Amino acid sequence: MNQRPIIPEDLYRYRWISQPVVNQSGQVAYVEQTIDRLKNEYNTQIRGIGLDGSQDVALTDGVKDSAPSWSPGGDKLAFLRAGDGGGKGLWVLTPGDEQPAVLLSADHKILSYVWSPDGHSIAFTSKALRNQEESTGENKGEAAPMRGRVFERTTPKAEGSGWWDGLYSHLFIYELASSTVTQLTSGEWNVSSPVWSPDNQSLSYMSKQVDDSDLDPDLLYFTDVFTIRIADRVPFKVTTSDLLISQFSYTPDGQRLVLLASDREYGSGSHNRLYEVLVSGGTVKPISSHLDMQFGNAALGDMKSAPASPAPLFEQNDPSGNAMYVLGTHDGNVDVYRISVDRECQSITGAGEKDVYQYTLSPDGKILIYAALTEDRPGELYCVDLDDGQTFRLTYRNDEMMSELEVQRPERIEFTSSDGWPIQGWIIRPEKRDASVQTKSPMILQIHGGPHAMYTGTFSHEIQSLAAQGYAVLWVNPRGSMGYGQAFARACRGDFAGGDYRDLMEAVDYALAMYDELDESRLGVGGGSYGGVMTNWIVAHNHRFKAAVTQRCISNWLSMYGTSDIGISYVEGVIGGNPAHHAQWLWSRSPLAYAHQIETPLLIMHGEQDYRTPIAQAEELYTTLKRYGKTTKLIRYPGSNHSLLKIGKPSLRVDSFEQVNRWFNQYLQEAGEEA
Repeated sequence: MNQRPIIPEDLYRYRWISQPVVNQSGQVAYVEQTIDRLKNEYNTQIRGIGLDGSQDVALTDGVKDSAPSWSPGGDKLAFLRAGDGGGKGLWVLTPGDEQPAVLLSADHKILSYVWSPDGHSIAFTSKALRNQEESTGENKGEAAPMRGRVFERTTPKAEGSGWWDGLYSHLFIYELASSTVTQLTSGEWNVSSPVWSPDNQSLSYMSKQVDDSDLDPDLLYFTDVFTIRIADRVPFKVTTSDLLISQFSYTPDGQRLVLLASDREYGSGSHNRLYEVLVSGGTVKPISSHLDMQFGNAALGDMKSAPASPAPLFEQNDPSGNAMYVLGTHDGNVDVYRISVDRECQSITGAGEKDVYQYTLSPDGKILIYAALTEDRPGELYCVDLDDGQTFRLTYRNDEMMSELEVQRPERIEFTSSDGWPIQGWIIRPEKRDASVQTKSPMILQIHGGPHAMYTGTFSHEIQSLAAQGYAVLWVNPRGSMGYGQAFARACRGDFAGGDYRDLMEAVDYALAMYDELDESRLGVGGGSYGGVMTNWIVAHNHRFKAAVTQRCISNWLSMYGTSDIGISYVEGVIGGNPAHHAQWLWSRSPLAYAHQIETPLLIMHGEQDYRTPIAQAEELYTTLKRYGKTTKLIRYPGSNHSLLKIGKPSLRVDSFEQVNRWFNQYLQEAGEEA
């Protein structure tokens, strides 16, 4: 079959694979996300496949099913199903039954759930139910007659969820035998990530609770683990409010908790590390302080649809929980790492460009199943035999489509910056379809968000769509990125548009020096979020680029401080100041201050419901550029937030890719050259 270049509309045909779980008989249940083009929405269905790759079939017939979880005995499969009102209910599928049964209706608006070890109960979190004694005053953000909504908290909005509704998420138990629901927690704080103790007697969960009324919870960056005993329903705090805990697990013997957490020493640029604490509480001890690695997945990309994986998972033959498996972001890849009893750390998911975004263990502990992007294809499920280390692919859901497409594989590049930092990245160089044509290729520099995140060399529809237009595409991890050690990750803090800017420009210089076929007179640059603000800064200070695209950008740190949901922590932490005491510094680091110097045609794209980098950031930049007669265009996407390119409306994602291609083609393609 003849292969063709990838086009933006191919987005409609991908299958996003995630959330694998496996039972004792070796059946793997997983979620497959597809796009309903007519309805312009995403569908999710639960499928099942044997560990030998047999019988890859649909297990549920819904189109909004997610979060599969086998019961402890492996005979029942629970999952969440979205209702018409948007809330999620809990359903269960028993082998032999033609249809799943509903356990809890979508009115419960379940956020997360977990089976009890004995299989008799299910704990879940929700903010649909709450005790009547929880206050309902106007300071909770509820509607006030004739004057809209009133807020008193410091951060009353959040990216992805919008303005605070005044509700808190809490912990509930559903008893299967009696079909009764019992609320376990209440109060003006949130509960998340419930985990049962192995003996079935307690539930632990994460929460941030501040007892001192003089302290502002919105300005405190920690989370604690609490435990509540089922018998007396009295919670107690296990940890000591000095870590931002993102995930935790009980060791198999039930004696300790292992935490994935950050000490926030360098704000958002601090590594997640592994810690342990006794279940009774006390001193939290570091496990991985000798490892200069970011644990968890810090990789960015547009081909993942899954929530975070649990961390860590433990070896079957080590009940003490000293040997474990955990995701690690390192050296441009995300892999599953095994930490042995003697604390040695080794990747077990093989070589090659990889972004592992979810994983699980078979009940016997012999097979690790993971979902990953690779350099030439979207996410699929893979298996590792932990006895012999052999890896094999389990699912092939995208193969038929991918066989039609011309995927361009990236080359890894590495160089040392002018001040000694190791810089890593990737480049796609377009293949010449006609060897007799001597025209050099234009190149586009793509910049990631964060800044404390990481690019990988894995499949990206955004980058493949650009490369298919005949562009070389360069993407790198400048200082501030995760994956290259703690010192590297914090190196951009307080130095925005300093070393990070030089790294990007030196990456362009390196590529031009290494590859003769690149045209230095036809360069483009683009990025989103932090990549957007870097794009704005670059074109305001460097005229080598002939076209630029800035998405979900920041232009003014002064206004960003008070309008973003993370404005206070981000501006103070990454840029280094606040408007009250550092206004001159913040303005000097704002691209808006130099927008009148921009000569590069600049396309500005932004979601209208973006609370992370509010659309006013784009409007300020656009207005200034128009005032000074610059070449620019503003595209506003309705109903879209900061995650437009990852989970936004499918038609708007496709349109954004088409708009970017059109803009670069207008200014970077030579006269008469076909895009």
